[in-house]
Amino acid sequence: MHFVVKFFPEITIKSNPVRKRMSRQLADNLRKLMRQLDDRIKVQKDWEKIDVIAPDAVSHLSDRIEEVLAHTPGIANFARVQQFPLGDLDDIYQKTLAIWGPQLAGKTFCVRVKRTGKHDFQSLDVEQYVGGGLNQNTDAAGVKLKNPDITVKLEIRHDKLNVIEQLHQGLGGFPLGTQDPVISLVSGGFDSTVASYLTIKRGIRTHFLFFNLGGRQHELGVKEVAFYLWDKYGSSHRVRFVTVPFDEVVAEILEKVDDSYMGVTLKRMMLRAGSIIAKELEVDALVTGEAIAQVSSQTLKNLSVIDSVTDTLVLRPLITSDKTDIIRTAREIGTEEFAANMPEYCGVISVKPTTRAKMEKVEHEESRFDFTVLDRAVGNRLMQNIDQVMDDLGEDAPPVDIFTEPGDAIVIDIRHPTEEEVNPLELDGAEVETIPFYRLSTAFQKLDKEKQYLLYCARGVMSQLHASHLLDEGYRNVGVYRPENKKG
Repeated sequence: MHFVVKFFPEITIKSNPVRKRMSRQLADNLRKLMRQLDDRIKVQKDWEKIDVIAPDAVSHLSDRIEEVLAHTPGIANFARVQQFPLGDLDDIYQKTLAIWGPQLAGKTFCVRVKRTGKHDFQSLDVEQYVGGGLNQNTDAAGVKLKNPDITVKLEIRHDKLNVIEQLHQGLGGFPLGTQDPVISLVSGGFDSTVASYLTIKRGIRTHFLFFNLGGRQHELGVKEVAFYLWDKYGSSHRVRFVTVPFDEVVAEILEKVDDSYMGVTLKRMMLRAGSIIAKELEVDALVTGEAIAQVSSQTLKNLSVIDSVTDTLVLRPLITSDKTDIIRTAREIGTEEFAANMPEYCGVISVKPTTRAKMEKVEHEESRFDFTVLDRAVGNRLMQNIDQVMDDLGEDAPPVDIFTEPGDAIVIDIRHPTEEEVNPLELDGAEVETIPFYRLSTAFQKLDKEKQYLLYCARGVMSQLHASHLLDEGYRNVGVYRPENKKG
């Protein structure tokens, strides 16, 4: 298998030193990601492209390679190609016929050629020769230069011919690690997850900061969606997940702060805490999912008052976005179901929140606040590597039995539907059901209590966490299926 990866256009227009740095970073990122699939997959970079070459022995990983390439920042598009030494026009035609001939039956088509290097023919010569041959020697419905059913794409690069089998759109953006890092304040809803995705896409190493207002299930949900975002779009770089217990801060606000100023005060306390943690992680900016006037605390006046509490830069990628656009993006990146099923915990709800906060009023309200409570919350923060974020949630739950073989149990694939669709779980002699993790708690209640169930996910993290939670809920017919060749 051979894939040709094209750089995002904004990379190609950079100065030569910047382009070299970004393309080198993208190649390094792909090497890390491909190594996780199989260390026999090679990544080779030149000035114009990156080649990802996999031996026939790993052909079963084709879909997973494409999945990685489709979700790695910095890629404009990538093509699955068959590469040959460049021959004459007839040789080019024969190679193209062998690959595309059967697919043209009953279809209109055209041939498009991109050529780099010096040759004794022009791109148009190749298009006419190959197109004419395909039209005469296949069951195609004919050549159609505008809006054909199929466009046969060829690339000629110096002494190589690439016959493109499939062309896929990439994520765009910049390679992860080419920009300074940030900390994203995440609540697990639509806005903060999309904002985090946008910073990752832009090549920004994005840490996660969660203020736990008192809901254990909410914490579980936020950790899951943060893990999902990192695993799918940013796993070439290790990041941190920071949890700050904020229930005492909420209690202090409820007791000391005027009703109309509770929301603004809570945001200011979050930025204070976030700035301390950002300094510790040597990060210069915080990210939030706020958009103008989406809720009362997000008016320009209120945001100005909120931001004045810190000298740390606050980035708001969604500041002018409509909610419908945010939800559409969440659907496209796979976080819509997370947000829609996120356990809500609203600890601070103002009956009549102010939309035009005044600095002197905020300062007056905060003068009654006991800041030792905030200091204690920051001091009790839990900082973890992103791939360990869910370990602590199962500490007090009953131990989970892990099985390398399903036996007579029913295996439940709890992966996200997009992941399950790309790489479905098929087990000989074992029954497999698919229940996405965000529906598991409700669905498990309806399953046969006399049967044994084993949860499965790719890394073994979410499956163990959810099994632990179900055991904590009183179920005893649940465990984890983790094949021996799977890493936990």
